[in-house]
Amino acid sequence: MAKRDYYDVLGVGKNATEQEIKRAHRKLAKQYHPDVNKEASAEAKFKEIQEAYEVLNDSQKKSTYDQFGHAGMEGMNGAGGGGGFGGFEDIFEGMFGGGGFSGFGGGRSANSARRGADLEKSLVVTFEEAAFGAKKEITVNREEECTKCAGSGARSKADVKTCTQCSGSGRVVGVQNTILGRIQTQTTCPTCNGNGKEITHKCDACHGRKTKNKTKTIEVKIPAGVNHGQQIRLTGQGEAGSNGGPAGDLYVMFRVQPHTFFTREEYNLHCEVPITFTQATLGAEIEVPTLSGRISLKIPPATQPGGEFRLRGKGIKRIGRETHGDLYVKVNIAVPKKINSRQKAILEEFDALEDKSDSLWDRFKKAFK
Repeated sequence: MAKRDYYDVLGVGKNATEQEIKRAHRKLAKQYHPDVNKEASAEAKFKEIQEAYEVLNDSQKKSTYDQFGHAGMEGMNGAGGGGGFGGFEDIFEGMFGGGGFSGFGGGRSANSARRGADLEKSLVVTFEEAAFGAKKEITVNREEECTKCAGSGARSKADVKTCTQCSGSGRVVGVQNTILGRIQTQTTCPTCNGNGKEITHKCDACHGRKTKNKTKTIEVKIPAGVNHGQQIRLTGQGEAGSNGGPAGDLYVMFRVQPHTFFTREEYNLHCEVPITFTQATLGAEIEVPTLSGRISLKIPPATQPGGEFRLRGKGIKRIGRETHGDLYVKVNIAVPKKINSRQKAILEEFDALEDKSDSLWDRFKKAFK
């Protein structure tokens, strides 16, 4: 079954503000959370709501979704990157100042798998690379799981102990006074920072951080037709996750260099070519450049300066499609800087024979009589 549009899922328009998206998510998440709603379809609806919110609440993901739809979100693991129903806990964290909220089946554990942070990288490409597509390599500095300790942060397995303060839960229970009265809360354990484990001897390589900063070379496939400022998402190429969670994503922003001859407008191209006075008057067949080579263009007689011709399908390839935009060729009359005596004589003879009764200059003079 095809996925529903994320905006329809949350019941907001495409121009909805960040606050409107959050309000819509909060309302629907309360309504369909499985700990509250016992309908058979509630769990599926809640997951759909969480997935839509994860995308629309993230400016980078929202931009990618607006440009490419669900195809641009391929590989996403669902709301929160770690599954489960932690979103309801997040709703009440905004109301009660963080920590956690008990009484609805519990929230996501602080030591559960967590998705790594997303990264962003700019990539400069030529006009032709953007038009036809290409493969390029980029280097990214990112946190990767420490290979020596396999992300445990400890020198050996024997150096990892269950936290004595939280008994391995990663949370400590407390009571918080709110406008609704005294509420039992859960906060991150200060001893183990929510991991549920204490390390007696830290890893010599990462010093207990569980990750190490590394420089990674990644091949980027540039989609044919990409434009300046657009971006793609490389799933799992961001920062390492924690507690066994998946890595974040890498967003590659394209910076397209301008062309010396063509200008671009969406998928259409524009250019200007010079023609002679004779070609404009009598008509001619000239050659004009395109991104894929030169082609012939017929100039009809009596073509005026600034005349524009449309060459269908000679523009930029549309992303994900086999069709192309068009090429618009504007012609300008090239006036020679030097002429010989015979050319001068012919032009003077032409001027004497020319009918000036309906000339632009004649109409201009009549307007001020």
